[in-house]
Amino acid sequence: MTKSHYVNDKPFDPKSIEVLTPEQEAIYLASQRQLIWWKFKRHKLAVASAIFLGLMYFMTLFAEFFAPYTTAAKNTDYVLAQPHDINFFHEGEFIGPFVYDYDKSLDLENMVRVYTPNKEKIIKLEFFCSGHPYKFWGLIEADNHLMCADIDEPVFLLGSDTLGHDMLSRIIYGARISLTIGLVGVAISFALGIIIGGLAGYYGGWVDLVAQRMIEVVQSLPTLPLWLTLVAIMPANWSQITVYFAITIILGLVDWTGLARAVRSKLFSLREEDYVLAARLMGASTKRIIGLHLIPGFMSHLIASATITIPTMILGETALSFLGLGLRAPAVSWGILLENARDINVVALTPWLIYPVIPVILIVLAFNFFGDGLRDAADPYG
Repeated sequence: MTKSHYVNDKPFDPKSIEVLTPEQEAIYLASQRQLIWWKFKRHKLAVASAIFLGLMYFMTLFAEFFAPYTTAAKNTDYVLAQPHDINFFHEGEFIGPFVYDYDKSLDLENMVRVYTPNKEKIIKLEFFCSGHPYKFWGLIEADNHLMCADIDEPVFLLGSDTLGHDMLSRIIYGARISLTIGLVGVAISFALGIIIGGLAGYYGGWVDLVAQRMIEVVQSLPTLPLWLTLVAIMPANWSQITVYFAITIILGLVDWTGLARAVRSKLFSLREEDYVLAARLMGASTKRIIGLHLIPGFMSHLIASATITIPTMILGETALSFLGLGLRAPAVSWGILLENARDINVVALTPWLIYPVIPVILIVLAFNFFGDGLRDAADPYG
């Protein structure tokens, strides 16, 4: 006697198998994006770094508003003035944030200017007010600032440079170039690394042979002399915008080889998987297989590489400008601001001129911590 089989046509209910707690049920039903976000939130240092980086890049968009002065504003009466101290109480009375004006004198023995606070003359600080006029992104005339100070009675919260420029304003403006050059440079580096490494790892054979020789040639070239050579061939009459994009291309052309080799080795192992064979049999193009099936398989590694490459690009631009080989004045970047730090006397007598190195260090650390969190979160089941 043949026993009949019964097939239940009702939808499968996972709760009928086992009883889940609310937390387990939320994880079980969560999407990949939710799992990544939940794991990233547990990395407190990465979250703090992401907030810091977001604020820094937001500041670059509105540098004119956040900076008290423009990059061209200077006061030759306050050359190499030390940073002002912010005070709230004057003679025991609370009057809000203010600074004391400086009395200027000349030390003839050491041939340096001396600035001493004048406790009888205060300069109040105003916020969200009208101050020094500027052109927003060089297009819209405005004079709104987060903090205002009179150009005739300037306030230098981070001191002034050798020409009387406000260091705080120039650091804020310098972030616009130093931070964006990393994004543009890493886009070029990733495009070359993924395309060349992806083709070498997917096809192998002579394609891999040619790609490997290209990588070895680029990696065998010493980085600093290569930068010197590429920068030296740039015409001196190029505009600062042209030089900016040239430097980003140079940084991108130098830093793609490591990623290309990582992509190549990963694709060598993934191209033999069954889902790749299935996609190939269904007629998927090479571009679709690599872009939609292979690269997402090691996205966590790409994320980690990106967050390491961006600060490398920033340090590269800073180093070139510091050596006088990158951007040049009147452009403003953190590397250009650090040119004065090459003189040991400047570092010893006016240490505030090396303050631009602080945001460089903070940005590099923030990108590394942010990358660690993203790398872990991109593999939520790990």
